[in-house]
Amino acid sequence: MSKNLETSALKMMVKLHFLTELWPFVPISLLSFAHKNCKTMKLQITSLFLFFVLNMNAQHFFIAHRGDSFVAPENTVASAKSAWQAGADAVEIDIHLSKDNRIMVIHDSDTKRTCSGKKNLEVAKTPSVILRDLDAGIWKGQEFKGEKIPFLTEIIETVPEEKTLVVEIKCGSEVIAPLVRVMEKTPKRTQIVFIGFNWDTMVETKKTFPDNKCYWLSGSKSGLTKKIKEAAENGLDGVNLHYALIDEEIVKTAKENNLEVLAWTVDSPDEAKRLSALGVTKITTNRPAWLKEEMGK
Repeated sequence: MSKNLETSALKMMVKLHFLTELWPFVPISLLSFAHKNCKTMKLQITSLFLFFVLNMNAQHFFIAHRGDSFVAPENTVASAKSAWQAGADAVEIDIHLSKDNRIMVIHDSDTKRTCSGKKNLEVAKTPSVILRDLDAGIWKGQEFKGEKIPFLTEIIETVPEEKTLVVEIKCGSEVIAPLVRVMEKTPKRTQIVFIGFNWDTMVETKKTFPDNKCYWLSGSKSGLTKKIKEAAENGLDGVNLHYALIDEEIVKTAKENNLEVLAWTVDSPDEAKRLSALGVTKITTNRPAWLKEEMGK
């Protein structure tokens, strides 16, 4: 082998070694193959290298779970702003409907876990003015004292251009009419997608907002293949699954039905890499900045 050819082969091997460090699913055997067939494989290997690196970057779409909830109090304006500053591609929040039909951003159906106050208030039975009087931040630290339970409109206002707000509907279809009013008034309506565990609510949401993506949430393996097919039949855009449920067969079924697969809630770089290798492009995490950094190592 000539000196120039040996140099080219070495460069290709270095590229492939770097690739296998970042992308463990590329077989090491390619190194030996590239060395033996360097002259004919140079262009192909370079293209393969670029494809995998670019593909990895494209697959890293991180959704901040309840905002930047590892750092700031979940489902607050502070949490949403922190997530955007951390470079999250999307922020996921939860909504309930108050007694006076205001859409409140809170995960639980009551205020006990995340809000101050002597009484545990049920969101659906409490006027928004009373809910807004509670402190939704101090439990996370004094620096968050005074954070309120946000209205959905307040979170929407924080969304930067080209970013996405993922709204999980925690209540029933009674929230859809108030959602229509909110969506009609915001210029950011195209940046909003909906998710939820309640099947009927998600189907109705998709019918109401046909131009917004809607995903059915599930943490159960039972009947999942059938539900994926039904999701397609009902016009949903995909399924948002607990990461442990996702395997090659589930992804294949979804693709056959032209549906996306999203994953929740992933705080492990190894798990995120496994999902990316399966083609799962959107991953919900409690630690968007940290996970993005770890995935880049």
